[in-house]
Amino acid sequence: MKNTYFDLIEQSFYFPQEGFDLRDDSLTFHGISLKYLIKKYGTPFRFIYLPKIGDQIKKARNLFNKAIKKNNYKGNYFYCYCTKCNHFSHVVNEALKQNVNLETSSAYDIDLILNLYREKKIDKHRVIVHNGYKTDEYLAKILNLQEIGFKNNIIVLDSMNELTRIEKLAGGIKVKVGIRMAINEESQSSYYTSRLGIRHADVLKFYAEKLKDKENIELKMLHFFVDSGIKDSLYYWGEFQKALKLYVDLKKQCDTLDAFNLGGGFPIRNHLGFEYNYEYMINEIVTIIKETCTNEKIKEPDIYTEFGRYTVGESGAIIFEVLEQKQQNDTESWYIINNSLMNTIPDAWSIFEKFILLPINKWKNEYKRVNIGGISCDHSDYYNSEDLNQEVLLPAYPEEDDEPLYLGFFHTGAYQDAISGYGGIKHCLIPSPKHVIIDRDDKGNIVDYVYRNEQSANDMFKILGYEK
Repeated sequence: MKNTYFDLIEQSFYFPQEGFDLRDDSLTFHGISLKYLIKKYGTPFRFIYLPKIGDQIKKARNLFNKAIKKNNYKGNYFYCYCTKCNHFSHVVNEALKQNVNLETSSAYDIDLILNLYREKKIDKHRVIVHNGYKTDEYLAKILNLQEIGFKNNIIVLDSMNELTRIEKLAGGIKVKVGIRMAINEESQSSYYTSRLGIRHADVLKFYAEKLKDKENIELKMLHFFVDSGIKDSLYYWGEFQKALKLYVDLKKQCDTLDAFNLGGGFPIRNHLGFEYNYEYMINEIVTIIKETCTNEKIKEPDIYTEFGRYTVGESGAIIFEVLEQKQQNDTESWYIINNSLMNTIPDAWSIFEKFILLPINKWKNEYKRVNIGGISCDHSDYYNSEDLNQEVLLPAYPEEDDEPLYLGFFHTGAYQDAISGYGGIKHCLIPSPKHVIIDRDDKGNIVDYVYRNEQSANDMFKILGYEK
């Protein structure tokens, strides 16, 4: 009896599962034949499946609203999309179809907001939360939004010095602000307290001495952000409770404070065995805030979340072809793919982020353990089991097969393009892959098209100064 790759997956995980199934021995993604896309576009290519973005937003919003109703919670829920996670217009526009609020991180983000306004994608009533370190340019652009009529800007103070610079630039403009609480990092971190935000021990004194009596500055929000995300762990609940207690103490001194921002987002599926009870976590969050506010006799705050990776991560994928097999010793087998992993999924080698890796074809073949290598000359251009704490098992096949093996890295829709420098110079001048957009029309039919072709030599030479 053969131990096929299909047998391995079927026995190890629930399969098929949401987003993944087989059709004629080949993988499909949300009902889309990946073999069809490979035949149409060639490899390598990346794609974004736009309908998944709306599905994620609706899922989180529905679960928060369900928990609010269940707990008779008096505050409202605000879903914010973090533009830094994926700035592409097709992604932001898809999120805005769900009437999301927005979160910005830098000065150019404000230019993006103005562009969306000019294109009538948002109006001046949209809630916009401004995070990140506030340079003078960033602050000036935020205040410009205020001057032209944006009503719901919230500038989240990342340091106490930012308040002084806001006052200097704002003149008589009334400004809504939040305070970001610096969290204690997890025990394995290189440092103890986050560089982001204001020290927990300093927040109350800062409010009392610097904010309390300001006529044109109104404190609206307490913000905290756990980098590892919202997880059912002692560490997360400890930071959550610390932030909630700080909110209560601030609220007793500040009537205008009415928003509690959870910051860090939900995890996304990064392997087929992924399990996360979104409904439980959301209900626990709402229940704890409700009970705390009831006990302290204060009004429940509006709850804000800033979901970036959760919003767009599961919509993206990158498809490669295996060019060659290399057996380098008795135990190590390499599959060499037709691009660079460092260039296309930089999270995988820089911070050892996991993605769902699946073959597109050859599911009926026996499987073996492999390492995956890119075509750059860099030692770090690989993906294997040791660094990622998971076995990389893929179909085996003879080199003389008529059809090559195709591989897909899935749920890569967040951060990869921004970190790798989309459209710019790539390591070893290996070009960025073709970029494909996939959507559905009103009847549910697939609509797919090329957003940008693979980089050409001239594209890179123009950046480098060889082509004028």
